[in-house]
Amino acid sequence: MRSSSSLSLAGARGSGSVRPTSSPECPVTAPVDTALEYLMVKKDFQAALDTCAKGLESLAAFVEQEDSSFKYVELKAALTIVGIQALAELNQWRGVLHWVLQQYGETEKIPAKIIQMCILLYVKVDERAVMKDAVYDWLHCSGNMSQSGFTSVAELYFLHILVPMGHTTEALEMLETDVGRVAFTDEQRQAARSLVDIQNEKNATSSSTNPESVALTTTTCASKQDKLTQRLTSIMRLLYRGLSVASVRIRSISLRRVFLALMLLYLLLVRIDPALPSAFPWLLRLHGLLQQTWNTMFGPYYRTNSRI
Repeated sequence: MRSSSSLSLAGARGSGSVRPTSSPECPVTAPVDTALEYLMVKKDFQAALDTCAKGLESLAAFVEQEDSSFKYVELKAALTIVGIQALAELNQWRGVLHWVLQQYGETEKIPAKIIQMCILLYVKVDERAVMKDAVYDWLHCSGNMSQSGFTSVAELYFLHILVPMGHTTEALEMLETDVGRVAFTDEQRQAARSLVDIQNEKNATSSSTNPESVALTTTTCASKQDKLTQRLTSIMRLLYRGLSVASVRIRSISLRRVFLALMLLYLLLVRIDPALPSAFPWLLRLHGLLQQTWNTMFGPYYRTNSRI
């Protein structure tokens, strides 16, 4: 089943001309056609990868027996490109560089168009570091400077690996080496220096502003937390003091006064008719007793709060 995160390199440069222009008697032309059919038509990516692997084995054996003038390099590159595409569709992109090295043995021997495909693939999945050392070795191989795709590889290395990874010093040094002088014109090197300067300014701005803003945010949050803690502490202290005073006063109240107040309240509400003249002295007495009880229980608490 095709993974939803699989990469498609069908539109990458070089893949549109995968079909080799070799002579018809070459025995490995058929595997190229078959692998392309599996890849583009049947969408059987594992079969396409297996076909490429078998085709590369057959090509190596055939070259050992016959003269290698059958455009061996082009056929091998075609099978390798289809294999890279199949690995990407199978979401096995981590093994692409290793698989390519199995076919060519050394990084310096990989064709330019295949190096370009590998750079684009690993940039797509944000794994630039995987290709950094490999492309560096490839660019500093004197035999590769004469390849038609040398400039494109140098551009991809500069723009998509060195600068995004923050290796601006190494990028500037590259422009002054043989690699930079061969790959770029004077105008291109000047534009590349300007690009590096802009990137350095962005890095300096971000590094100088971010710590200050983080420190300011941290200080503000801390001050807010301190103020909130102080307010909560004051409220809890006030509440604790009020409850303490109330509890002491409540414990000091005479049970006799409480009982008497309850009895008078009962007589007032249940037994005594307020309309009777004889009920008036009882009402005055009840009012005075309730007032005295109230002042004894809660008077000190309110006086304490008013002073606070």
